[in-house]
Formats: sequence, C-alpha cells, structure tokens
Amino acid sequence: MTSATELHGPPHVARYLETDGEDGYYWRNGTEILILFTRGRKTGEQRSHALIFREHNGAYLVVASKGGAEAPPAWFVNLREEPAVEVQIKGDRFPATARVATPEEKPEMWAKMTEVWPDYDEYQTKTSREIPVVVLERA
Repeated sequence: MTSATELHGPPHVARYLETDGEDGYYWRNGTEILILFTRGRKTGEQRSHALIFREHNGAYLVVASKGGAEAPPAWFVNLREEPAVEVQIKGDRFPATARVATPEEKPEMWAKMTEVWPDYDEYQTKTSREIPVVVLERA
C-alpha cells in the first residue's frame, strides 16, 4: 500500500475521504491537507482536490499555484465562477464561500503559507500571473 505522503491527485482524495483524513490529512514535510469540492463550470459536476492549507483567523487558506504554471488550476477557475464550495477537514465536511485574498491581506497570508510550503515562492518566480491565496470561509 502506498503511503499517503506519496499520493497526489485523485488517489490522495480517495484515501482521504475513505478514512476521514486519518490517512491523507498529513502529507509531505508535515503539511496538512483539506479536500476542496467545487462544481465544474461547464459540466456542473462536483470536483474534489487535495490541497495544502492553513487556518487563519477562523478561515482556511489555500494557494492556487499549479506549480507555477501560467494557467491557474481548474479548481480556481471553477470557484471564481461559483464561490459556494464545500470543504472537508478530516471528518468535518462543511459548506464554505471562497474568495481571493485582498492585496492588503495577501502578504501576511502568503507568508503563512510559505512557512509550510516554501516552494510557493519558487512557483511565483516561474509564472507571470500573480498566484492567489484563496480564503475559504464557513458558510
């Protein structure tokens, strides 16, 4: 059986959901993972993504980095179209509203995220787009 720290994409999501995060909540370098559920903007189908997160003032932060690719991740494009999402942290699944951090908020939030995943700084140097921090607030 593959360790959850080696999983990514759909296998990571599946293992996390099967075990309520018992396997998959903790990931590489001690990061913590949530599952973000969005709706496909074209299909309306539910999509799920395992993402590194940090709690911040009662909300949850994720970074739409896609490893520094020029195009943003599909989940980000979907939530821009429909900001009503669901989030699962371990066994707690709840509705949330997604928004992009404001220019005033972002520096503090970015710093908090790069504490746990320093590669975000490198990803930003690889792309001309500004990588957003997404704030997930319980609905």
